[in-house]
Amino acid sequence: MRLTIVGTGYVGLVAGTCFAESGHDVLCLDIDQAKIERLKKGELTIYEPGLLDLFQRGTREGRLNFSTSCAEAVRHARVFFLCLPTPPAEDGSADVKYVLGAVAGLARELARLDADPNASPAKSSHQLRVPLFVCKSTVPVGTSAKVRAAVAAAYPGPFAVASNPEFLKEGAAVEDFLKPDRVVIGADEPAAAKTLEALYEPFCRSGAPILQMDPASAELTKYAANCFLAAKISFMNEIARLCEATGADVELVRRGITADARIGKAFLFPGLGYGGSCFPKDTRALAATARALGLRASIVEAAEAVNDAQKTILVPKILKHLGPSPKGRAVGLWGLAFKPRTDDIREAPALAIVERLLDAGVKVRAFDPEAMANVRALFGERIHYAKNPYDALDGAEALVLVTEWNEFRSPDWERVKQLLKRPAVFDGRNLFDPAEMKELGFEYWGIGRK
Repeated sequence: MRLTIVGTGYVGLVAGTCFAESGHDVLCLDIDQAKIERLKKGELTIYEPGLLDLFQRGTREGRLNFSTSCAEAVRHARVFFLCLPTPPAEDGSADVKYVLGAVAGLARELARLDADPNASPAKSSHQLRVPLFVCKSTVPVGTSAKVRAAVAAAYPGPFAVASNPEFLKEGAAVEDFLKPDRVVIGADEPAAAKTLEALYEPFCRSGAPILQMDPASAELTKYAANCFLAAKISFMNEIARLCEATGADVELVRRGITADARIGKAFLFPGLGYGGSCFPKDTRALAATARALGLRASIVEAAEAVNDAQKTILVPKILKHLGPSPKGRAVGLWGLAFKPRTDDIREAPALAIVERLLDAGVKVRAFDPEAMANVRALFGERIHYAKNPYDALDGAEALVLVTEWNEFRSPDWERVKQLLKRPAVFDGRNLFDPAEMKELGFEYWGIGRK
């Protein structure tokens, strides 16, 4: 099948690469000329485990190509996957201007192509002979109707619109795409649904369901899933605060509740809260949608409030440890990305922690395996970018663990102790055992640990 992927961010680049890996002829469209030139040269513009090999194979074998030309994208295929950003507006709602702007441009090019008697429009599927606009971006309920109106305003021919939300975890996006736990297709036209079902069937042969529904239900499914997971994280962080106040140990409490099959074990690890491009934006957007309808998403709003406070919960303890005059003292920070296995720093707890420490005059020595360049673009030379985890601790008065990369799990504690001026560890992800840390001679602060 011939496919056009509109947008080459995390979702678009992963989707395009994985569709090409499955044998489809994919053209990825983006307005960012510099990004497209890098991709054409074989340079990935994001870090995502497992993506590079598939990307190189797809480009080498000619199934994965890139362009900034809307006309070329329309000539290439008539199945358009919309993978555009939906940044939050001032009221927290998702701004779909990039989605609608791209759709309008594609529709205008389609109209020009159909009016050209010498053109031979691409036929992308034996199932569907009309243009199909598939919204993969996370968008508010009702966006499919807006997409339909935007196309109709510029394109006089028949077309179809569908919602196909993504459920990709950064750091495991390739595996999630190739082996999904479910595929959601929201389409009113049966032919559009059949086209997408045929496209995803090879990825679902292990039994993952392909769920067909109306577009509004598909759009809300994405928000409901992300907001529920965000609420689980914030709930566990509230329990961690109660544990600290009562002398209980959150790890023991966590084990006690997750043994209940109705509750489950996933997303119930206390820490410094969630970040990234999805949970913060989607909780605000769902709350904004509820307000626009005269309702209130109270649980979602509470999850967001808890998370905002959780990001810097260790900062007062760090400053207290540094003493009444923290200015000029240094701490070593391990982890800058919002989660392991990604270079994404959007809404990362590390950013809030660094900003608060800098405001107090504290020197920050930081290391992250992948996110250093992105942080440097934001903070410049206001912090020290360490060559390795141990360089970050040289002369520091505490180790602050923010992101639980695997390489931080088993450090050389004797070396850590020699490098630190004071043997102190602030564990923002409860990665280390408090009793073991005490035995090794470290002062230790975790999240909700006894």
